[in-house]
Amino acid sequence: MNINVYTESTPNPATMKFIVNKLLINGSVDYATKESAEKSPFAKELFKFSFVNGVFFASNFVTVTKTEGSEWTDLEPILKEFVKGAVESELAVQLKEQEEVAFEGTDAEIKIQQILQDYVRPAVEQDGGAITYKSFNEGVVTVELRGSCSGCPSSTITLKSGIENLLKRMVPEVTEVVSEAM
Repeated sequence: MNINVYTESTPNPATMKFIVNKLLINGSVDYATKESAEKSPFAKELFKFSFVNGVFFASNFVTVTKTEGSEWTDLEPILKEFVKGAVESELAVQLKEQEEVAFEGTDAEIKIQQILQDYVRPAVEQDGGAITYKSFNEGVVTVELRGSCSGCPSSTITLKSGIENLLKRMVPEVTEVVSEAM
């Protein structure tokens, strides 16, 4: 298979999305630090670049967060070539596959998790990020934003205007949505 790699900017100026024409992983996985990448040969190799500050994988793309002071115009061709080579040589994203998590909790909690999975996750992944449900307590839904969403200037708007409004409409028990800091 001939591997093609193209890039898309994300709402976070520090991250770039490298999309390939092959499935890399079912689900998503975030490596916010070099140390966290121990079980990912692909991420470990990316962190060998001094300008890589974070790596996030989902379906057919990898989002790379760069260090401050480095420019995408310099980094993009280097990373495109690396990603192409890594995918062609079938460098593993994870040594052990993540298991699918079943929704748990009250009826409201299950409905919230299902909405996040079906409606919110695909939209967030389009921007190179991921969202994880953490808890629902006294009307407040707590989520974790990862990938390009972590530290993104527009993530608060996404959280309040998009996700919170959607959940309030679909689950009357929801009064607020907050993001847990990583």
